Amino acid sequence: MAQNGLASRLYNGEAGLNVVGRRKLWFGVAGVLILIALLSIGLRGFSLGIEFAGGNSFQVPASVGTLEDAEREVNSALAAQNTGIEVATAQKVGGTGGDTYELRTPQLSVEQTNAVKGQIAGDLGINADQISGNQVSEAWGSQVTSRALLGLVIFIALVMVYLILRFEWRMAVAAVASLFTNLILTAGIYSLVGFEVTPSTIIGFLTILGFALYDVVVVFDKVQENTRGITANNNQTYGEAANLAVNQSLMRSLNTSVVALLPVGGLLFIGAGLLGAGTLKDLGLVLFVGMAVAFLTSILVATPLLALLKNYDPRIQAHNKRVLARRGALARGEVTGKGAVSPAAAAATDEPLDPDAAALAGAAPKVGARPAVKRPTGARGGRPGGGGSRPGGAKRR
Repeated sequence: MAQNGLASRLYNGEAGLNVVGRRKLWFGVAGVLILIALLSIGLRGFSLGIEFAGGNSFQVPASVGTLEDAEREVNSALAAQNTGIEVATAQKVGGTGGDTYELRTPQLSVEQTNAVKGQIAGDLGINADQISGNQVSEAWGSQVTSRALLGLVIFIALVMVYLILRFEWRMAVAAVASLFTNLILTAGIYSLVGFEVTPSTIIGFLTILGFALYDVVVVFDKVQENTRGITANNNQTYGEAANLAVNQSLMRSLNTSVVALLPVGGLLFIGAGLLGAGTLKDLGLVLFVGMAVAFLTSILVATPLLALLKNYDPRIQAHNKRVLARRGALARGEVTGKGAVSPAAAAATDEPLDPDAAALAGAAPKVGARPAVKRPTGARGGRPGGGGSRPGGAKRR
């Protein structure tokens, strides 16, 4: 029983999952998720770190108490200096000099920064030099964003060129559409969760692009193998061959994704969740979500979209029609195994025989078949003149 289980059939590529045939369902689900992601990005936006929004950060020794205690004291110091702002984010950070609490606030002037540091030191009963502060301009974040976008454009251009040279332009379009779907969904989840966007987040986004491309190339390589010379036979449509490739490469893609997600999940849930390493959660979340979505989009978006684009190719259209016509004719008994129309079957059927369908049914030669050679009229055994008698009435010895 175990040999016929789903896991075994998946491993052998025999699960028979109809992925390409249900592309309308996958496109609909992807469209709804993309709409939700875009609405979240447009309405809720992102929680920008001080590297992008500009602001101040104060590092306080963890020996002063809990993170909540430190945040409360900093907010009290900000209120005492009439700054009108509060702590935006607070997290515990490990370092060579011991653990510290990093508390980030919106932009402060130099005078306000020094006054707040003195107030914090007095309230916590520590020296002012034990509190370090940094000020980041908003211009730095804008520069990082512009360079990240430039890197994204260059990456997409190189991907398009590579896929066109390696496969074809339709596969390049399907792969890039899958990459953009991956980016939008990951960004939407990041917006919904509300994690801070930091330079680590940008690095994570650029990293998942390479992983998503790898997943797509693995599937497309199998699709190309299954569809090579497909128009020379009339056994499968292009969509069926592509669906078979998805089933055959599904287990490989799943194994790769699981192996990649295990350490990233440990980084996110153990490092950031249990151990409280807050600096890891920005990178961990974007990598975990991006890799998981990359696996799904490579299977449910890229390959069905490729099959849809290929169906607009006149050569593939004619091939698909020929395959379906042959199956219909065989099911009705209108053609024999070699493609000849049976007159008895044609007379017995209630529906009139479609000449075009019958012609299509027998039009495609089998792979490796030799072209038929028409023999001269009256020839026997391949000899001119029939070969049944010799000239001059000579008898055969």
